[in-house]
Amino acid sequence: MTTQAQAAVTSAPGGLAGIRVMVIDDSATIRRSAEIALTQAGCRVILAEDGFDALAKVIDHQPDVIFMDIMMPRLDGYATCSMLKRNPQYRGTPVIMLSSKDSVFDQARGRLVGANQYLLKPFTRQSLLQSVAAHVSTTGR
Repeated sequence: MTTQAQAAVTSAPGGLAGIRVMVIDDSATIRRSAEIALTQAGCRVILAEDGFDALAKVIDHQPDVIFMDIMMPRLDGYATCSMLKRNPQYRGTPVIMLSSKDSVFDQARGRLVGANQYLLKPFTRQSLLQSVAAHVSTTGR
């Protein structure tokens, strides 16, 4: 993590002020815990329950960073990430896959569909904020 990213995280709350973060997860508990941590750090949070919900909202909200569960009903995280990354407008948007699966195969599959990072559940507040800060500092936002 860059010094700038570390400073943004350690200066929370408000250290990531204005960053638009989308959290896509079918678990209300995961969405809510991520929303609390990110909001306290100053992020603007957009929530989605599955891939279809996310695709509908991403156009309206233009997130800077996306956290995406892999195992979701209707449209899973792999398919959703692949669809986003095929669109030139969202190709550069960092996608961090969220999963309780930690196999090399799952992580490789995430990379193949364009994920920028793989974060294991249960994640910590610190790991969530560090991921946002690291990806925002590399995209120039």
